[in-house]
Amino acid sequence: MDNELTTLCYIEKDGKYLMMHRTKKKNDPSHDLWLGVGGHFEKGESPEECLLREVKEETGLTLTDFKFRGIVSFSDNDWYEYMFLYSGYDFSGRLTECDEGELVWVDKQDVLEKLPVWEGDKIFLRLLSEGAPFFSLKLRYENKVLKSAVLDGEKIF
Repeated sequence: MDNELTTLCYIEKDGKYLMMHRTKKKNDPSHDLWLGVGGHFEKGESPEECLLREVKEETGLTLTDFKFRGIVSFSDNDWYEYMFLYSGYDFSGRLTECDEGELVWVDKQDVLEKLPVWEGDKIFLRLLSEGAPFFSLKLRYENKVLKSAVLDGEKIF
């Protein structure tokens, strides 16, 4: 199976993240979980081009200030994904409805403590909130259960 390439962005505003409650897409492995916004690369796109296109498609917003924060690799049985992780700090435009889920501004602390998210997402969300420098995180799942996490080459879980 090929490696999937994706982007994910946590857009910040007034101590909140713009989160998507994944409820509308059929056969979604993240169904009913909460995530930032992003998606799959199209042929020939750079990570930044994918990020800007996906944010615009999913939210109606145009990012005007963002930063590349890290690379997260995921595996689960025969599935592999490399995700380019970003923080978004400013944007223009108006928030629109998304055909993949509901978009909600959520207090950053509530994302970690109250929302159902992938277990591995909690690791990189903490790194983002702590202002960690650029990082590489490898998350290995088995049947959607986190089995190991390696941060910058060192096993942390």
